[in-house]
Amino acid sequence: MAHLKAIVFILIGLAVIILVVQNNAALSKTVQFRMNPYFFQERMTSEITLYEVIIVTYLLGVLSIGLYGIAERFRLKKKIKVLTRTLEEKEKEVNNLRNLPITSDPVPPSKPDAA
Repeated sequence: MAHLKAIVFILIGLAVIILVVQNNAALSKTVQFRMNPYFFQERMTSEITLYEVIIVTYLLGVLSIGLYGIAERFRLKKKIKVLTRTLEEKEKEVNNLRNLPITSDPVPPSKPDAA
């Protein structure tokens, strides 16, 4: 399975390299973004290449997924604590039931229902 994973990553890397080399001229073009909010004056960004736009959006995606992963990890840690505490309570209850003294009094037979 590890070999298959490595092969998939290598193929994805090759595809990215091929796309970048074939589209070098198009990705080297500079673009300028315009923001025109309703209440403020129009603003323009400085000229940046499409390479930079792609890298920034990729890094923003990595950051957002990383933050989501951290939040998920904390949520799961909290759930594990709650479940561990519940398990300890259940084990304590079972041990208390096991340690109950055994009575030597005979158990009376059940009476049949009178109809």
